[in-house]
This record gives sequence, C-alpha cells and structure tokens, in this order.
Amino acid sequence: MLFLLFQLDADRYALPARDVTEVLPLLSVKTLPGAPVGVVGLINYRGVAVPALDLALLALGRPAARRVSTRILIVNYPHPDGRERLLGVIVERATEMIAKEPGEFRSIGITSPSARYLGPVAQDSRGMIQRVEIGALLTDELRFALYPEGADAPAAIAIAS
Repeated sequence: MLFLLFQLDADRYALPARDVTEVLPLLSVKTLPGAPVGVVGLINYRGVAVPALDLALLALGRPAARRVSTRILIVNYPHPDGRERLLGVIVERATEMIAKEPGEFRSIGITSPSARYLGPVAQDSRGMIQRVEIGALLTDELRFALYPEGADAPAAIAIAS
C-alpha cells in the first residue's frame, strides 16, 4: 500500500495515498475569522470552496512553514453521515511516497484526546513513521463547524463563477 510522507518538525508522518485526491502547492487561502483552532480557511478547489486545516497549527500550535515543499492535500474525509467530504490539509515537506503493508504499522499504546488522529507507527532505515488517521482528524467541534449536521450541502460549497 502506498503512503504519502510529510513532516511535522523533524518527525515523519504518513497518510494512505488512497485517501488523498490531489496534492496541491500551497495556494492562497480565504481566511475565516473566528474559525476554530487549526482551521485556516477555504480554498478554491476546481470551483468548490473546500475547508482547509493546517496540521502544524493543529498539532504543534504554529502555522505550517511557507516552503516549496509545503502542500495542501485534498483528502476524502469520511463524515459520520456516511458521505465523504473534501478537506484540505496543509502539511510540510510532502515530498515522497513509501510502500508499506498496513500491518507494518503497530500500535504504540499511547493515546491523546487532543491528537486522536495519530495512529500506529512503522519503522524504516531512517526511523519511525506515524500514520495519521483522516477519519479522526476532526474533533466533533471542528466537524460541526466545517460540515454542519443536517446541512443538505454537497461535500463543499460551490463557488459561483
């Protein structure tokens, strides 16, 4: 199985490539004043307004560094209503892929309510890689702010041309 690798500071993390619709350069983001911590705004993805989350801001309390290797990952967020929703996730140093069997990622036995999206860990010759679970990325508060319950909207808001 393929995983997209990225970094938060010096640590490496992986997302299953099957969950990533597209990897984009760091685009301009329309800010949302008053948005919950981690939500940086909306991006225009093929004419659709997609909410964007900064993983460095969410995990480390600082915004992602503006580098050539900083990317916006358009991922399929599995909403509890059964529909997948588009979500932009800003990550640093997203420059490589790695093939790993899912069973190579092992539970570390440590959980954190504030970082429940951090999953099991695998090893390679360069050290540890921790998997990020897209389905656990949003807290209930974030999910409701980005995708209000009962809203009859598609995965994101269409932008009028």
